[in-house]
Amino acid sequence: MRARHRYAVIISRHSQQSPLMRITRKLEFDAGHRIPDHKSQCRHLHGHRYVLEVTLAGDVIDVEGDSNRGMVMDFADVKAIAKEYVVDKWDHAFLVFRGDTKVVDFLNALPDHKTVILDLIPTAENLAATAFRILEPLYRDAYGNDLKLERVRLYETPNCWADALRSETR
Repeated sequence: MRARHRYAVIISRHSQQSPLMRITRKLEFDAGHRIPDHKSQCRHLHGHRYVLEVTLAGDVIDVEGDSNRGMVMDFADVKAIAKEYVVDKWDHAFLVFRGDTKVVDFLNALPDHKTVILDLIPTAENLAATAFRILEPLYRDAYGNDLKLERVRLYETPNCWADALRSETR
C-alpha cells in the first residue's frame, strides 16, 4: 500500500514575478436614445438596459496595514467613481445627439426631463468611448500603484456590446 503524503507549498511573493493584474466591475443603468439616420428600428426613440464594465490594470497593493492590501483597487471605489461620473448622469436619462435638433427641442420642452446632450450620436461605440474619456483620468494612478483604465465595455443588449480600449500609442 502506498503512503499518502501531504505537502504544504509556500510561495513567497518575492520568489516569482507578479502577474499583470486586471479587475473588472459591472454596473447597470437604463437610458433612452435614438440613432437619427439609422436605416432600421434604431432611428426611433427607444431604450436599453445598459451594462457598463470597467476594467482596470495595476499592481497589487502591498503596503502593510493598508486596507487595500492585496487588491488592485477596492471594487467599492471602482463602482463609486463610475457611478458618480457616468451611471448616475446617464441612468433614466435620454441620451441625444446635439445635431438631432427635433428630439433636442422636444426634450427641452419637457419640464424637468433628464436629458444628456452629446456631441456624438449615442451609439454603443460612442457611448463606450465617451465613458472611457470621462473615467480614464479619474482612475489613473489613483492608488499609487500604476493604475490604468484598460477597457470600458458597454452592453447595449445581452448580445451586443462595444469595447473602448486603452491604446499605448494615443
